Amino acid sequence: MPEFPEEILNPERILHVADLEDARLDEYLRLSEAHLRMRTDVENGLYIAESTKVVQRAINAGHTPRSFLLAEKHLSQLVAEFNRFPDAPIFIGDDAQLQDLVGFHLHRGAMAAMNRPAPRDLDEVLAASSRVAILEDIADHTNLGAIIRSASGLGIDAVLLTPKCVDPWYRRSARVSMGTVFDLPWVRLESWPRDIERIRAHGYRMLAMELTDDAVPLNDIQLAAGEKAAMILGNEGRGVTAEALAAVDTTVIIPMHREVDSLNVGAASAIAFWHLCSSPR
Repeated sequence: MPEFPEEILNPERILHVADLEDARLDEYLRLSEAHLRMRTDVENGLYIAESTKVVQRAINAGHTPRSFLLAEKHLSQLVAEFNRFPDAPIFIGDDAQLQDLVGFHLHRGAMAAMNRPAPRDLDEVLAASSRVAILEDIADHTNLGAIIRSASGLGIDAVLLTPKCVDPWYRRSARVSMGTVFDLPWVRLESWPRDIERIRAHGYRMLAMELTDDAVPLNDIQLAAGEKAAMILGNEGRGVTAEALAAVDTTVIIPMHREVDSLNVGAASAIAFWHLCSSPR
């Protein structure tokens, strides 16, 4: 009989991953197949938190786990989280079993299947914010996680996502964000780019970062005290759409050297956020 940390409440809920066909493990099955998982996870009100730190931040943000999955050697790292949810099953296995289940080597401690909280209300978020990032059709989960980490750390109040933007709570995005995605308010827009007028109605100056003939240097954008601003960052390949550019107040660029046209959207976002958030509010 294995010995588990004595502090864990209801230790009988610690279950070994013995049969990969066990229906209770379906939420973790083949997590590496992102193109198959993302839509069904959202529809089922589920997301997977990956890594001990991300699991802890998700729970501290008020999210509720359905179950946990981890190697037995990591049990002691999440005792407090287990005990906050004494009815949630805890699945454990060796490294080979877990890799067979999820489709990759689970090297960051633990996972949890989490319930998705109810979406936030757009108007409430806009009313409570003064610096907003709008991510238009970002396609790479790593980029999205990096952008959200920068947004959180540099003072952006909220992030808005267009309908085609990838999921912030997809495990790779959440992991790269270091769990900041659970602390930073975000809303998925439903009618883009018509939503620009809804945002502007809350008093936001609408900016977009894009290489256009009339773009002005980012450092020329000066915000007055009390002025609100929203910055659109576009898709990694094509940038901000023409429809969105036609609706904004100003297009901006980061001045570059040595014939380099632009930066990766993750790096560019950090510079833009620092500039916007250094202005008086």
